[in-house]
Amino acid sequence: LDTLSGGRFRLGLGVSGPQVSEGWYGVKFDKPLARTREYVEIIRKAMARERLSHDGEHWTLPLPGGPGKPLKLTVHPVREHIPLYIAAIGPKNLEQTGEIADGALVVLFSPEHAEETTLGALRAGRAKAGKDLDGFDLVPTVPMAVGDDADGLADLFRPYTALYIGGMGSPKQNFYNKLARRMGYEREAAEIQERYLAGDKDGAAAAIPRELIDSTTLLGPVERIAERMQAYAEAGVTTLSLTPAGFTLDERIAGLRAGVEALERAGLA
Repeated sequence: LDTLSGGRFRLGLGVSGPQVSEGWYGVKFDKPLARTREYVEIIRKAMARERLSHDGEHWTLPLPGGPGKPLKLTVHPVREHIPLYIAAIGPKNLEQTGEIADGALVVLFSPEHAEETTLGALRAGRAKAGKDLDGFDLVPTVPMAVGDDADGLADLFRPYTALYIGGMGSPKQNFYNKLARRMGYEREAAEIQERYLAGDKDGAAAAIPRELIDSTTLLGPVERIAERMQAYAEAGVTTLSLTPAGFTLDERIAGLRAGVEALERAGLA
């Protein structure tokens, strides 16, 4: 992929959550931070084209007692160092990501709450590695809808936001619900989750505060989106991963074009 992209490939990793890890992958969701750290160590060795051997708590390579032997990649990436990103949302995961990764992939990111939800933990992790945030890539995935009716556009993302805050996990473990609480939406997050898990998805969507949607998406005419992109940049975001609204390819392409126009207007392209 690095060769095909002309040296532009970025590797993203993430442990997901208990329901997906155990229900979809059959992997017990225990010690996610330790597993991530060890996994990254292995990937770093492999990408550096070292002969791969590892003796850790979660993985032993080669597998003892079998025919395996230390191997190394036969392909040659364009670059010696492949940028490695981790999908992180909780404070401890963000701190570790700042320490061991080149970038963080985040969702439901709000520029107005960047310090208490994201930057503080990342900065602490970078400090552990003797670094600061210079050169670290903060990449939020941001839903975007272009048009004049901002309220109507916000409603497009109510089901999306309700799914994350209300349905991505169990009552005991939902990282996105905890994120909304850290933004100050303690009561609202509890109601959204209660309604969603009870099967009232419409009620959960309706319970989402308008300002929560507005602060975690890009809505409105191109000029307003450009202003919001400036806010993201000022909050420490270095790369925007845009997710345009729409069900057809033409709709999504039109949204991306509007996004590029907004970036240019904001002086960020």
